[in-house]
Amino acid sequence: MARIAGVNLPTAKRVEIALTYIHGIGPAKAREITSKLSIEPARRVNQLTDSEVLKIRETIDADYIVEGDLRREVAMNIKRLMDLGCYRGLRHRKGLPVRGQRTHTNARTRKGPAKAIAGKKK
Repeated sequence: MARIAGVNLPTAKRVEIALTYIHGIGPAKAREITSKLSIEPARRVNQLTDSEVLKIRETIDADYIVEGDLRREVAMNIKRLMDLGCYRGLRHRKGLPVRGQRTHTNARTRKGPAKAIAGKKK
């Protein structure tokens, strides 16, 4: 089993797909990594040699911000916005949509389950 950036990659999947299990690596970056290291993307993780896994691990460590460091950076960016008190920071504080979506209806993912208001029905 290949372990890269603290994540166990699924052995039966293709290398390109398995790399996307790492937080911070999507399909485009996975394709970029496989082409940079000239690893055939159709190969499975269990077909990789130890040296290839080591190359992948070193490339990711050197060139990409992934997993814990990326999560920490995103959290710090949000905290900075909240401390500044800018509009986006206030929306994060209140748990409302940040990017201009409507809140009259929808926005249930950010606002949570609907709360009944007493005496609203006529």
